[in-house]
Amino acid sequence: TMPKEPAVLRQNILDTTAAILACGIDPKKCFLFRQSLVPEHAELAWILGCLTNVPRLLRLPQWKMKRASQNNDGTVGLLTYPVLQAADILLYKSTHVPVGEDQVLHLELAQDIAQHFNKKYGEFFPVPKAILSEL
Repeated sequence: TMPKEPAVLRQNILDTTAAILACGIDPKKCFLFRQSLVPEHAELAWILGCLTNVPRLLRLPQWKMKRASQNNDGTVGLLTYPVLQAADILLYKSTHVPVGEDQVLHLELAQDIAQHFNKKYGEFFPVPKAILSEL
């Protein structure tokens, strides 16, 4: 949600890919792709954003904390990021999502959006369940 220099962004993408491969992810056994090259993520985020009310997003603690750290100059991208996360989950009709405690509220938003969409347009998205890791 923060602007990056193009060269830094490209290097971050390469570094992240290298880290994923170093963790043992086998691209012969799974799909590895750059999300930003899949327009359906942004397209679904737009559709879901039209079904999500602003007061709900304003109540998310991550918005409040990051906005405070940005001297109350939170951006629209920061505000709507949880809707993009919901689109990332729902686009692939995910049924279970591994999340940390700090992301539970965002997953709950994805659940609510899926239920709202399904009620309005018919059963389409599964309502994803959280998989919380135990440390």
